Amino acid sequence: MASRILIHCDLDAFFAAVETLHHNLDSTVPLILGSDPKGGKGRGIVSTCNYAARKYGIHSAMPIGEAWRRCPGPPHGTGHYLRSTRGLYTRASRKVMAILAEYADKFEQASIDEAYLDVTEYCEGDWDRALALTRDLQTTIMTKLGLSTSFGIGPTRILAKMGSEENKPAGIHRTLPDEIVSFFEGRSVREVPGIGPKTATRLAEWGITTMSEASENGEIALARFTSERFANWIVRVIDGDSSDDVSPLRSRKSVGKEYTFEFDQLDSEMVISQLSLLVSKVLGRAKEMSVAGRLGEVKIRYQGFETHTHGRSIPVAMDDETVFMRLAHGLFAENVDLDRPIRLIGFRLGNLEMPLTRQSTLDFDE
Repeated sequence: MASRILIHCDLDAFFAAVETLHHNLDSTVPLILGSDPKGGKGRGIVSTCNYAARKYGIHSAMPIGEAWRRCPGPPHGTGHYLRSTRGLYTRASRKVMAILAEYADKFEQASIDEAYLDVTEYCEGDWDRALALTRDLQTTIMTKLGLSTSFGIGPTRILAKMGSEENKPAGIHRTLPDEIVSFFEGRSVREVPGIGPKTATRLAEWGITTMSEASENGEIALARFTSERFANWIVRVIDGDSSDDVSPLRSRKSVGKEYTFEFDQLDSEMVISQLSLLVSKVLGRAKEMSVAGRLGEVKIRYQGFETHTHGRSIPVAMDDETVFMRLAHGLFAENVDLDRPIRLIGFRLGNLEMPLTRQSTLDFDE
């Protein structure tokens, strides 16, 4: 069977890039997002930073005070410190994903700043066309949105993802099926997604620090000091036989939305109205993803942050808004404490499936 052609897109320093555009900042000036540094006395951490800040050795999860010491802000330094603005990132991400999804046979948003595309049919199995497509996508996203992207192309998810890390930022790397062995040759096991520091340490104790050394040991030897499952998996990775499946359901087990009221609410009609809007948005998103669900859940958070989740399953997966609207309203009416102010309301569609056919209606009375 011919190899699938998968593309992994990773947005470069995404959060920092979006803030740079929003605030019209100079991208060559170090930008650090995170807690208030308080002139170097802050006790929080760095959430992320741009590439200019990384030149100072600043990275995610670093104490914000240490970041300030390495690259102070005004008046004595050039560092620019901001708090994250979540809504900006969500809107920018949706625009990028809409561009990417247009060219994919199968599309999977893996996180807010990365996605997988299966373009085997779109590119008619031509790896050169896939390379040209990534260049076009990279240019389009930069031109329309001002955001830098890196792409990896490969026959498996792992090879595509590792490829997008090869030439950051604004890089493109392609690994053809006959280049898999050379791609892994001498490469550290820590570079492989799925191999964490604990596993890498355990492998190192047995003299295995590179993928070449893992390959030389073979599956039987690896299984003796790891596990049969891990040994089989890492050998499949090296052989280019790991997963090549792209599906929205791999990275998402549910679709949900929440709303926090500006003031805690005792007006049940206002809460139900907001719940209805959430159901509509969630089902709209499910249809965009071509998924259906068998579980509906209503989340109610009362004053004081006490939170309750109430769910109900239906016999078959559906994406019918009317069905889940009735289900959500019923769950709310059956479980809400009308004497307690409500701080937050939410709705989640779970037990997702990608059915070949959809049942259009469902009689709850049956």
